[in-house]
Parts: sequence; C-alpha cells; structure tokens
Amino acid sequence: MKFLCGSFRLALLAIGASLPMTGAVAGPYPDRAIQLVVPFPPGGPADIVARPLAEKLSAALGQPIVVVNKPGASGTVGAAFVSKAEPDGYTLLMGTSNELTMSPGLYRKLPYDPSKDFAPITTVILFPNVLVVNKDLPVKTAQELVALTLSKPGKINYGTSGTGSTNHLTTELYRASTKVELNYVPYRGGAPAMTDLMSGQIQAMFATMPSSSGLIRGGSIRALMVTDKKRWAAIPDVPSATEADLADVDVLSFNGVLAPAGTPPTIIARLHAEIVKIMHATAIKELMARQAGEVSTSTPEQFAEILKTDFGKWLSVIKANDIRVE
Repeated sequence: MKFLCGSFRLALLAIGASLPMTGAVAGPYPDRAIQLVVPFPPGGPADIVARPLAEKLSAALGQPIVVVNKPGASGTVGAAFVSKAEPDGYTLLMGTSNELTMSPGLYRKLPYDPSKDFAPITTVILFPNVLVVNKDLPVKTAQELVALTLSKPGKINYGTSGTGSTNHLTTELYRASTKVELNYVPYRGGAPAMTDLMSGQIQAMFATMPSSSGLIRGGSIRALMVTDKKRWAAIPDVPSATEADLADVDVLSFNGVLAPAGTPPTIIARLHAEIVKIMHATAIKELMARQAGEVSTSTPEQFAEILKTDFGKWLSVIKANDIRVE
C-alpha cells in the first residue's frame, strides 16, 4: 500500500509540473534584455540621445538595453512596431515630435494612435531647430536672409528632411511670419539636405540642434537663429528667434521614452525613476548640452499633456498649408 501511495504521489507531482503555472508570480523586472527602439537611422538626433541613455540604464537595471533602429515614414514604422509590442516593459520607444505629434495630422491612415497606444514615461530632452545657411551666402543675420529671399522671389532654395518633417513645418511657420516666397526642396532625410547645404546646392534650412551644432562650431555652416525665445548653451553666440525679430518661429522638439499602452504601472514607475535619475546626472547633462539640447524630464501625465498640446499646434500649421503625406 505504501508503494501505491508513493507512486500516486509521484504521478501527481509529474502532472503538476506539466501544467501551466497560471498562479505563478513573475520574477522581478527586468529579468532579460530590453529593446529601446529608435524610429530613425543611426546617428540622427534621437539616436544621439538613445545610446548614452541605454548604456546608463543598462547599468541601473542590470540587464542589456539594446538600441534598435527601425527607420521609415518619418518615424511611424518604429512607432507602429512598439505600439503593437507586448506591454511588458521589454520594448520601449525613443519617441520624437515627428511620429507622435506631427504624423497624426499628416497621414490619413496611421497604424497607431499616439494618444491611446502608448504609455508615456518621461521626456528626456528638448531642443530647438536652427536656421542655418551655406557659409558663403552673403548674409549674417536672419533678417538679412529674409531681405535676400524677398529680393529674389522663389530663387533661394530652402531644404528640409522631407515633407511633414519638423524642419518642413518650421519652414512653413517662417514663411508665414516673413511672407517670403522660397523654393522648398524636400530631401529624404536631414543628412543629404545638410550635405547639399554645405556644398551650396541649397542655401538655407532649419536643421535640428543635434545634427547642426558641431558643424556650426566648426565653421562648416553659418547659424542665424535658434527657434526659441532664448539662446542655447550649445551655440551661445547664435541669437534667439525673439532677438531676430521672428518670435512666431518658436519651435522646441522633444525626445521621450514611451512603452506600449497597458504596461503595468509598477514598470512605468521603475523606468521613470531610473531614467530621470540618469538624465539629471552631471555627465549626461553636459553631454546633451554639447551634442543635442537641454535635459528636460517630466511625469508621465505631463508628457501626455505635451503630446496633446504639440499635436494641436502642428495640426493648425498642417491645415493652414494643406500639407498631406500619403
């Protein structure tokens, strides 16, 4: 009888081991590698921010943070990928103004809804655009460029990184404010536009701070103003939009970290605490000031409000200029 009882007990244990552990408690987060998706190519503004953040976050969490570049369609390919990922904290988005606040007004059909499909964690950085010109163009100030453009209607070439991009919409704000008639030249990305600016194929463009500050300091291009009410530490000699008498051209872009909607609040809270701590460390703040912009963190609720406010701003610009991307 003892033998039978022992065999029965062993059988029960074997059956139990084969059943799904529906009541099991998950291990502490994180227990494996995390993907940080950058929806643009390597070397771009979002990538410049993501990589040092990933390195520090990996050390803080004790797991690898793998930066994965998924470019395409002004950031919407990467954003769509994250929106459909499991909401378990292992797939995050380094989001930007492009795919989160501009694309919703530009595309008739978008494979995600920024207001419903993501859980904002925190903004990490803010940066303006910079009005830059070919170094041989005979202008030293923004108003001199306006005068030159007015004197040659449709003859001054302004480049952008593509229809509907942040520098395209900034150019539309500039055009509305100055009444200039410019020749708009869209490129497939900021890098080829910058290459043609330096060679003189185009004469002017609004570039992002991360992609232009080093070239400005090195003398490869000339900066005329930043699109903010104040000057910026990375290029302190460049006037603000207010100083340049173009206060309406007031544009600050953001990078921020988001998770798929439905990610547990405890995971959001853990990521928020670690990312905020990392971004406000002296070394990271100094690196961002040199390369990209100004560290700016937020609560998840504040980040959600930024998304809402920026969407309204850009939607009005898009509608006023009848801009669409198919």
